[in-house]
Amino acid sequence: MSIITLTSDFGNLDYRVSAVKGKILSLNPEVNIIDITHEIQVYNLIQTSYIVRNAYKHFPKGTIHILSVDSFYHKSRRNILYKADGSYFLAADNGLLSLIFFDIKPEAIYEITLNNRFDDVINFTSTDIFVPAAVHLANGGLPEVIGRKIKNAKELLFPRPVYNETEKMIIGEVMYIDNFGNIISNISKDFFETVGKGHESFTVKFRNLSLSKIFSSHTEVVSDWERETEFHGQSAAIFNDSQLLELTIYKGSKKNGAKSLFGLNIGGNIYIEFS
Repeated sequence: MSIITLTSDFGNLDYRVSAVKGKILSLNPEVNIIDITHEIQVYNLIQTSYIVRNAYKHFPKGTIHILSVDSFYHKSRRNILYKADGSYFLAADNGLLSLIFFDIKPEAIYEITLNNRFDDVINFTSTDIFVPAAVHLANGGLPEVIGRKIKNAKELLFPRPVYNETEKMIIGEVMYIDNFGNIISNISKDFFETVGKGHESFTVKFRNLSLSKIFSSHTEVVSDWERETEFHGQSAAIFNDSQLLELTIYKGSKKNGAKSLFGLNIGGNIYIEFS
């Protein structure tokens, strides 16, 4: 059975998500539809890239992913199809796919052309362009039938951490805040280990706070804290499942998690100082 996933900034209050699902089922009632999320902050491409990049790898090869974020129709903007890492990704040509695949070269890129006739009226990109294209692929159709191969799509630069050699300091920034209030930075474990070779110690600094240890997982955090009599509300730095530096509060939430207690927002700086 073919799988089509949906990711959007539509929210769950309005009709749009159900309209997309209804259109898919009207074209192929056998398709398996999976929601990744519809709670993306409107037009937030960095947030979308983080969620989709970490979700799609768990789906079978050949899955078709519709990414309806910053996707409302403009005549001057293309809608594109990436064939990448064994699956298909449909989105507006707004740079989103370049953020998801900043380190993976797509097998092919297509401009979706199935609605390029003069008599076609596009009211809603997701139902009028993405869904017919996705169902065509789900039915075993070739991408060349619904699009023309192109060499390039719009590219956005993924925010990268930098190393200040004079200060012996990594300067990163907050790129995502999850449902538990955990703060995810753009500092990868690989970058940290490469820069940190030869240094005896380090300190993670943010606002007026600091931490001197980075755990390798949430499980390791709990194992370490269980040696203490009370660890509820303890703060820690870890390298999460994506191997990115994360600031967390044990059993934190949106109300009392790292975001609210540390006062950091998207784009805020996090530093790792070596000594």
